[in-house]
Amino acid sequence: MKVLAGDIGGTKTSLGIFEVKSDNNNCQVTAIFEQTLPSRNYGSLSEIIQQFLREAEQQKLSCTLTHVCFGVAGPIRDNRCQVTNLPWLIDSRQLAAEFGWDKVALLNDLEANAWGISALGMDDFVVLNEGEAQLGNASIIAAGTGLGEAGLFWDGRKFIPFASEGGHSDFSPMNEKEYRLADFLYKKYPQHVSWERLVSGMGLENIYQFLCHESAVQPPQWLAEAMQEGDAAAEISKAAMQARDPVCEQALDWFVYFFGVEAGNQALKIMSYGGVFLGGGIAPKIIKKLQSGDFLRGFNGKGRMGDILAAMPVKVIMNDKTALYGPAIYAAGPLNQK
Repeated sequence: MKVLAGDIGGTKTSLGIFEVKSDNNNCQVTAIFEQTLPSRNYGSLSEIIQQFLREAEQQKLSCTLTHVCFGVAGPIRDNRCQVTNLPWLIDSRQLAAEFGWDKVALLNDLEANAWGISALGMDDFVVLNEGEAQLGNASIIAAGTGLGEAGLFWDGRKFIPFASEGGHSDFSPMNEKEYRLADFLYKKYPQHVSWERLVSGMGLENIYQFLCHESAVQPPQWLAEAMQEGDAAAEISKAAMQARDPVCEQALDWFVYFFGVEAGNQALKIMSYGGVFLGGGIAPKIIKKLQSGDFLRGFNGKGRMGDILAAMPVKVIMNDKTALYGPAIYAAGPLNQK
């Protein structure tokens, strides 16, 4: 079945026309045409879709589509979504009417990622913890522009993904230095400090700023200029991975630890015996740091529950198309059956 799928994020929006074939719990997703555009350069998702379809038609591709699904970075209510890190309100019924589509679905972006896992092979993962694979629920957590979380319920035959906004739950400091970090963040975000304020692009920048404040140091000039000109979090991460600045290294180490802490929190709540998946754009770029031990130290550090966490398989999703595969699979499967 041919469908249109999209991954709508605060930084970029990716759209694609895909052919989807399903076989039990495995799916084969073949791209026909794809395009990625910077989200903030457009006033709405509709504008991006219009440009995408014009480009597809210029490639002599048929754009007669009936089933469409978008993964969106934000909570979905009544087929609508106010995108968390963009000034966009997306309404699936309005899109269907505007473009003449029969069925349009919106999924939370991490629920969409969860649907996409069934299209991946063994080579699409890096294993952080082998664990003891069992049939049971699974979870996915992704750090990128924000922090996304979702679950996969095991119904005895297959996984059924479900959405969550757990990334916006309260940050929980556990020692004196973390309490000082929390105090620093509450001055910046007086209404609420969530895990997203630490485990995301903005989170890495927040941690770095706190460590500079703690040590009474300023970023070196080369780093300050790079941060001002580009993506500050990416520059901090790059400097850390290249061992060019000790504060950046400390910030990334702490980021990885907090990533593990919150992944473990989520895994305990869902009882993710079926596996824990790390998605998003940051994890593949810092894979060596994730393998260093800090992530699993945070993940397993749950006192009496530590043995339960240590038995859960933990894998990093390395295929950056997963967030597109998921909406395509949903459009050709569950949406098609409604």
